[in-house]
Amino acid sequence: MEFGICNISIIAVRQEPSERSEMVTQLIFGELFEIIDKSKEWIKIRLSFDNYEGWISGIQFFPLDESSYKLLNKFPVDTTAMMFSVLHNENEKFNIPPGSSLPQLNKNIITIDNKQYVLNGEISKANTKPDRDRIVDIAMLYLNSPYLWGGRTPFGIDCSGFTQIVFKINGIKLMRDASQQSIQGNNIGFISEAQAGDLAFFDNEEEEIIHVGIILDENKIIHASGKVRIDKIDHYGIFNIEINKYTHKLRLLKNYFY
Repeated sequence: MEFGICNISIIAVRQEPSERSEMVTQLIFGELFEIIDKSKEWIKIRLSFDNYEGWISGIQFFPLDESSYKLLNKFPVDTTAMMFSVLHNENEKFNIPPGSSLPQLNKNIITIDNKQYVLNGEISKANTKPDRDRIVDIAMLYLNSPYLWGGRTPFGIDCSGFTQIVFKINGIKLMRDASQQSIQGNNIGFISEAQAGDLAFFDNEEEEIIHVGIILDENKIIHASGKVRIDKIDHYGIFNIEINKYTHKLRLLKNYFY
C-alpha cells in the first residue's frame, strides 16, 4: 500500500481521473490518504479522515511510506482555526485554510519526512474539549462564504463540507456527506430540544437526506445554501425570510456532544 499527504493549500478530489470531472471533495493541508489505484497522471485515493474516495493529480501531493503515514495518522489532531501563512524551506510561503491538519506539531513547526513547515496563526489544540459555543463561533467565521459543490474552505464550501470542517476544528470527526453525518450522533426528538451546535438534516421528496446545517439560538440555523447564511428554522424546516418561503424540509436532528 502507498500513502500520501496534502502538503499544499488545497487539492481538488474528482469523481474521475480528469480535470473536467466533477469535484466531489477537497483535501486541505496536512490531510492524509491511501493510494488505492493509478491511471496515467492520476491517482485514486481514500482519505484517512473520512474514507472518502476520488482522484487527484499525481503531481499534487507528497508521498509517504507506511511508517511515516502511521506516525502522522492520529485523531484528534491540532488544526488551524483561521487562515494560516506557512513558510517552507525558508523561501516558499503560502496560505492554508481553516481546518488544515497539523500532525506532529511542535510549537509552531510541523515536520513531514524531515521537511519543516513553520506556521503563523491560531491553532486549535487537539485536546480541547468540544464546546457548543465554540462550534457556533467557528461556524460564524464562514458566514457569506460562497457555495461550492465539493468545497471545504471559506473560498467555496458545500453544506456537509461546512459542518464537517467546523466540527473537525472542534475535535469531532464527521463523515463527508450529509446522509453519512445523519447516522452519526444521538437523535433529538423535537426542535424545541435542540441546542446551539446540534445539527439539523433535511430530505427531499424521495426521503433522501440532501442538506445539513448547524443549529443556533433563537430558532435560527447557519447553513450553506447559495452561500453560508443564517435563516429561521422550525419543526417544518428552514424558512428563508428573503423569499418568504420554506426552502428545506426538516427530517431529523442530531446531538454530537457526549
